[in-house]
Amino acid sequence: MNSKSQSFTGNKFIFLFAVVLSMFFSAPAFSQPPWIEDMTWQEIADALKEGKTTVIIPTGGTEQAGLHIVTGKHNFILKYTAREIANKLGNTLIAPIIAYVPEGDINPPSGHMRFPGTLSVRPEIFAAMLEDTARSLKQHGFKFICFVGESGGNQQAQAFVAQKLSQEWQGEGVKVIHVNEYYDEHNGQVEWAKEKMEKESDIQAHGGTADTSEMLFVHPLGVRENFKGKYTAADFDKVGVNGSSETASMEYGKKFIELKIEAAVRQISKERQWKNSF
Repeated sequence: MNSKSQSFTGNKFIFLFAVVLSMFFSAPAFSQPPWIEDMTWQEIADALKEGKTTVIIPTGGTEQAGLHIVTGKHNFILKYTAREIANKLGNTLIAPIIAYVPEGDINPPSGHMRFPGTLSVRPEIFAAMLEDTARSLKQHGFKFICFVGESGGNQQAQAFVAQKLSQEWQGEGVKVIHVNEYYDEHNGQVEWAKEKMEKESDIQAHGGTADTSEMLFVHPLGVRENFKGKYTAADFDKVGVNGSSETASMEYGKKFIELKIEAAVRQISKERQWKNSF
């Protein structure tokens, strides 16, 4: 076989290999609850006509989480949890994750902004972003809009904007809710940990057991195992962690994630019953 024939055969093989790979890794648009950013405008319009009028607006953040967890922690977790929440709810789409949230003052820096890589926006800017995102979705025909926040700094603005818009749209059959039970004590993580992890005093400490375990489950490459350890509140100013990650595990992470998903689905399902009155 001459060199041209060999080249042609090689190129043909590469092409066929690429086609096969695309068949495995390119899932149909509606094989999972669709992320709006993965859909065309026509597909979104069709979904709305089919009754998919519930939408999740996930808010994450880009913040330090100690020496052992990457700065995209909240966004990686949301990529998993938002999809599963939508899966369980049905008739639900997901807006792109908002990764820019309040993380402390920028200059002089405070909170997580004291560590490189953290990105912060002012609370009023974040609130305006939430409001305009919700208004955009309402304009297109969504009726039930859910803020699901992965970070503590997101919660207050979500609650404020949800209440404001729900009151404004009360007579239009549109409701906005802050899914607080996804993140707060109602998600059941603390109660479960008290029974299963008696040695851990604060599983929800920043960069601690829950954070590390959840990341080990959804994105293990985002955890630097060699920097896991027993940290205390006194260590926060130096390394950005105030909790132990010694006992963190993928198994615990799976449970912690499941509890957050279940809490969100319960709250959204209960509040979505409001639609029956219209």
